Amino acid sequence: MQIHIPDPDYTGSEQKRAHFRLALKIAFGFVGLLWFIYLVNAGLGQEPEPFGIRPRELIGLLGIVFAPLMHDGFAHLIANSPPLLVLGTAMLFLYPVSALRVLPAVYFGTGFVVWLFGRGSVHFGASGLVYGLVAYIFVAGVLRRDRRAVAAALAVCFMYGYLAWGVLPTQTGVSWETHLAGALIGVGFAIGLRRLDVPPHKRYAWEEKIGGDDEDEEKSRSRPIPDEPDRL
Repeated sequence: MQIHIPDPDYTGSEQKRAHFRLALKIAFGFVGLLWFIYLVNAGLGQEPEPFGIRPRELIGLLGIVFAPLMHDGFAHLIANSPPLLVLGTAMLFLYPVSALRVLPAVYFGTGFVVWLFGRGSVHFGASGLVYGLVAYIFVAGVLRRDRRAVAAALAVCFMYGYLAWGVLPTQTGVSWETHLAGALIGVGFAIGLRRLDVPPHKRYAWEEKIGGDDEDEEKSRSRPIPDEPDRL
């Protein structure tokens, strides 16, 4: 399998460094929002259940918007915060065009699927986002085969591979439906958007030489042949 190397002039440019800083700030901002909401709810004594997804109940539709922002306790929030920071930054930095489609789809689509097919319980938390981003970044790296994407996929597999067990109904009190829905949406978008956000590849000297020879040959083929002088 050929692994393409992105053009260093592209990946090392000041524009890309600024893009990374912006991605990091956005990811930090979202995680900060989760902490702010949690602290406000804790201060007011507000439980997260009223804002959760209640499958097939009309009132449960509100959870599609609010459930990913709610967490039941400090341990729940701290479990989601580092993955969201790492994965959110990687998604926004490596796949900025795709992120405009993937993030809303995972955020709202996961909740809608859970509302349609989930168990008769209350589902909340940002783990659907975590699973969606893990699935997208991993599958995108396998399909795209450029060095940055592959490195991100391997890092995700190493750090969060254990999350694969979360899509199975093995733990009580855990919304495996949310995990599974987020992962499936992430995989689907990784396949459908595999041709977006492809960085320019590094060109080696021998490739440029071949390209130059091909151009010279094409020019020689297209050069008009001068007319022969008339002979008496």
